[in-house]
Amino acid sequence: MVEEPITGLPEEIIQFEKKNGLTDTDMALASHISVEKIHNIKSMAEEADPETELALRNFMEK
Repeated sequence: MVEEPITGLPEEIIQFEKKNGLTDTDMALASHISVEKIHNIKSMAEEADPETELALRNFMEK
């Protein structure tokens, strides 16, 4: 099975967490998005709906 490269929002979340020393739990608490949803987006198990993507991007831009 060939894995897809991680790009877009999942990659942005991963890099943001690394840069700021955050975990998925930290992101969830601060952005009000469930930790499960953040993990699923990062692992590309699901795509973020527009509202979730906006909330995450707004948090990462602060």
